[in-house]
Amino acid sequence: MARPSVGEFFRQVRQETTRVSWPSRAETVQTAIMVMIMAAVLAIFFFAVDSAIGASVKALLTLVN
Repeated sequence: MARPSVGEFFRQVRQETTRVSWPSRAETVQTAIMVMIMAAVLAIFFFAVDSAIGASVKALLTLVN
């Protein structure tokens, strides 16, 4: 398969971007907000799990000593 020239490559890229179904501004904002909410929920979840495991390990270590 022959490699296209740089000019041909950019022409093909421009042609492909006209076929892309771009989201609206409202869809982009809504998706960004959902991503931030999910990231916050997961951060809280992992913080809680990490704290519980840390407390469990600390409790087990005090039993051993």
